[in-house]
Amino acid sequence: MAEDRRPYRRETQEHRREALITAALELMAEGGPQAATVRAIAARAGITAGLIRHYFQSKDDLTRAAYATLMERMTAESLAASCATDDPAAQLAAFVAASLRPPVMDGERVRLWAGFLHHVRRDPKMHAVHEATYLNYRDRLQALIQALPGKGDPAKARVLSIACNAVIDGLWMEGGTLSDSFAAGEMEQIGLSAIAAILNVPLPPPPPAPNSAEVP
Repeated sequence: MAEDRRPYRRETQEHRREALITAALELMAEGGPQAATVRAIAARAGITAGLIRHYFQSKDDLTRAAYATLMERMTAESLAASCATDDPAAQLAAFVAASLRPPVMDGERVRLWAGFLHHVRRDPKMHAVHEATYLNYRDRLQALIQALPGKGDPAKARVLSIACNAVIDGLWMEGGTLSDSFAAGEMEQIGLSAIAAILNVPLPPPPPAPNSAEVP
């Protein structure tokens, strides 16, 4: 069977680096971590296997970059949803809802995340990536909480953000893994209700989910 190889194109170094990361994520989503071999990644990205070392020091280095990209992409997507309004409560509601609906809450992304956790346990550098991306998301959540009336104390907002993040993480994992077990929009509504209760602040209904393709 011929390998899935993209046609060769002259691209910048950054574009080729991004293509390798995208190829690694696609292969992991399709066949698990074992499917993302150096040869398969290079073929999918349309470059020779030997060129991978020009962009990444090792396969582990590429794996870390792929994990960071996955997590940063989901945080950016959640944050983008909050930019449509200037109202702090509406911003927080939009951020939470986006975290609990596609494309952020997606079965392939949950499986990718779970596959990376093995590397987090054994690789200190991957652990550092995990910590950095977790803190980035939590810091964004904390900033949204601090913008609410009466929630400006950083120490208290930090504790609240940890609690709210735990709610979002749990619902994200279950909703992405068992999507057929829940009604459309059920997880985001549960998340919004739980977070409103934790914060003791009413949250408005979030805007409708835009129509978008689900991507790793």
